[in-house]
Amino acid sequence: MSIDDTHDFFIQWHITERCNLQCLHCYQEGQKGEELSLSDIKKVIGEASDMMWTWEERYGVKLSTSYNISGGEPFLRDDIFYMLEEIAWTGADIYVLSNGTLINREIARRLADIRVNGVQISIEGTQEIHDEIRGKGSFRAAMTGIDNLLNAGLTVTLNSTLSRLNARCFPDLLGLAKTVGAQRVGFSRLVPYGRGSAMLDKMLSSDEVGKLYSEIFALEAAPLKIVTGDPVASQSTLAAPDEDLGDTPIGGCAAAVSGLTILSDGTVVPCRRLNVPLGNVRTDSLREIWAASPVLEALRDRNRYGDKCRLCKRWAGCRGCRAIAYAYSKANGAENYLAEDPQCFIEQ
Repeated sequence: MSIDDTHDFFIQWHITERCNLQCLHCYQEGQKGEELSLSDIKKVIGEASDMMWTWEERYGVKLSTSYNISGGEPFLRDDIFYMLEEIAWTGADIYVLSNGTLINREIARRLADIRVNGVQISIEGTQEIHDEIRGKGSFRAAMTGIDNLLNAGLTVTLNSTLSRLNARCFPDLLGLAKTVGAQRVGFSRLVPYGRGSAMLDKMLSSDEVGKLYSEIFALEAAPLKIVTGDPVASQSTLAAPDEDLGDTPIGGCAAAVSGLTILSDGTVVPCRRLNVPLGNVRTDSLREIWAASPVLEALRDRNRYGDKCRLCKRWAGCRGCRAIAYAYSKANGAENYLAEDPQCFIEQ
């Protein structure tokens, strides 16, 4: 059976755990496993490319493939540009996620030469708030990096992790983006995991999230584009469907549906913020992990979800943020990646 529309599939790759900042909300656990070598990385890129080609041929599906390269701080790896060039040869889109503090003119130029599709820089709001969360001096350093990227002709997204520390600052972030000439502003919610587990009390309530999202989507953003990977946010802008969307995931949370994450030591997880191991690229095939992982199978099964998510008519297009559900349940002694999203404000 032939399918005419294009389906997105991405690989999020944390190429290093090393970072030059110590952000309060960081969801990483600071594990120091051996990083994949450049040779290992090239093999995985080749395997992933073959996997996408096979899927297209076998199922008549057109895939739009992308890589999100992150860390830690990805520019702490000296061989990052060789990795990006290898990905570019496959024809996949490339996005880099960085704190921006190390991006000088030469780095920006090389990214432009490789034709990287976009760079996301983390900015938490005003200089005062940003430096409180990410460290003194990090705001100015990040702004220099942003300026270098924009001068090189790259598309830049300023992205904020929303919590009670900075939720009020989103309009400031929008204004900042317009002032510097960035093209996009994004946001995600705090995941209380890793170092961020100490910020459990800084998570927004479901009512606060609902109110904040209403305010964000009411802002006059043009010519900027407001973007987010938050499945609850995307559902909040839609009218309630007249009938249940069904039991087959068609959008929303990307875990087990439209992407995989590879950590610096080769461990494969469903999402960059959902640290539930599925295998390791040193020993396991990406194709087999995608097809046979019991964790991914569970994430695709509506009947295994917590009541609010399972009973929601929007399950197929949302499923809540699995990373937040897992981290929040772990903080409460359950460790359940199928639990309800504790910040969901969608009425059923």
